[in-house]
Amino acid sequence: MTIRTRLTEFFNIEHPIILAPMTPAAGGALASAVADAGGLGLLGGGYADRPWYETESSLITNERVGCGFITWAVESDLDLFDRALAERPSAMMLSFSDPAKLAARVKQAGVPLICMIHTLEHARRAIDVGADVLIVQGTEAGGHGLVARSTMPFVPSVVDLVAKISPSVIVVAAGGIADGRGLAASLMLGADGILMGTRFWATRESLIHQAAKDKVVAASGDETIRTSVYDIVRQKAWPAGYTGRLLRNGFIDKWHGREEELRTLHIEELSKVETASVSGDYDTANVTVGEAVGLINDLPSAKDIVRRTVREASERLSLYAFDQRIAS
Repeated sequence: MTIRTRLTEFFNIEHPIILAPMTPAAGGALASAVADAGGLGLLGGGYADRPWYETESSLITNERVGCGFITWAVESDLDLFDRALAERPSAMMLSFSDPAKLAARVKQAGVPLICMIHTLEHARRAIDVGADVLIVQGTEAGGHGLVARSTMPFVPSVVDLVAKISPSVIVVAAGGIADGRGLAASLMLGADGILMGTRFWATRESLIHQAAKDKVVAASGDETIRTSVYDIVRQKAWPAGYTGRLLRNGFIDKWHGREEELRTLHIEELSKVETASVSGDYDTANVTVGEAVGLINDLPSAKDIVRRTVREASERLSLYAFDQRIAS
């Protein structure tokens, strides 16, 4: 089954599904697997870790794989950014701060520009700097974002804005989407496709410790929380207002609400977090997933996820169309 939209036509892909460029989950194997299955794979450039990028980029086996960076982080390594534009010209995704400075480089390189947005102001700014695709992320999403808008009302608001000021821009929904129901709902809201993170995080190709994946399969969406404790420990200079949605654990329960105290002890606590990440102790290490974790109960391949999602969405959209014909 296939679902053709402006997103599939623009990127010449089979299915309207994009892999979120998660670091470290979205390495070369996962990005390639999503592309092989007919979606758009995005390598997780993240904080512009050059050795990580070089290793994972070398493992990519499908040309329909782009890259995504944390905008404010990669501005400190423009050589790496330009290298990614040259090596991964399928797409470049910018997230979490004003994309203007880097957008010009993306457009000059002739690479499709994808911008993540969290408010209507973000949408207008991204359109102004030449975004081809807007990732409309609700606060349900895993990882970083603003406590701003929920996916369900935010997506159609952006769809309406785009229709008024720049109809050629493609709208992609993100946040709380993990199956075909989410894809079908997003299309009904006017989006051209979806970006999924948490669902691909919990796949066989994801570069995540097995203990963390097992923890996710057993969790519900009620167990996630927005917090900045791991950013403080790792001394990541996130812009004001940005927090990460993660699965609650003992470390978060200990330090959430005690952030100022944590700042004075971050070196000692960082050692604990890094040790826990290696050993698989995810009561201390972070599990970066969103509310869609409650919809996950297995660890399939990325190919299975893409095909399952499209099949479920096609069935639900067909059923809706059938019911509408009967009603009329």
